[in-house]
Amino acid sequence: MELLLVKRAQKGDKDAFVALVERNKVSLYKVAKSYLKNEDDIADAMQDTILSAFEHIGELKNAAYFRTWLTRILMNECSSLLRQQKRFIPKEQVEDMTASAAADDRDFYELLGELQEDVRMIFLLYYGEGFNIREIAQILDLNENTVKSRLKRGREKLKKAVCY
Repeated sequence: MELLLVKRAQKGDKDAFVALVERNKVSLYKVAKSYLKNEDDIADAMQDTILSAFEHIGELKNAAYFRTWLTRILMNECSSLLRQQKRFIPKEQVEDMTASAAADDRDFYELLGELQEDVRMIFLLYYGEGFNIREIAQILDLNENTVKSRLKRGREKLKKAVCY
């Protein structure tokens, strides 16, 4: 179904593109929330991502990677926004950010705050969004073995944090 929507969107079907965005908006929000604290910044990053994706959907070579491609655009938009505003999220603010997360996600986001940023993003994509190791490697432009080792390192750190 999603492949059909992507192919229709690539041919200029605006309704198909809107449907694709609707299917992915929660996932996009979670990824943006992991980068940005301010809801306005999150909305800006998502809006810029959707606009960029709409303008460039014809350049997507493999429709099966739409979600991966869209997430990568969002991550680039978030990074760009942080660079432009010269704002970074200190570890202390991560706890504030996670407190506003939905109650069922609270523990997950609190645990993410224990991880370094490079590992935190991998955990969010793997456990929070269900991307596989290959997709994460593509999104973050990393080697698959790097993704695996960071997942392992993160699991070990969280195990220590939970057990103590």
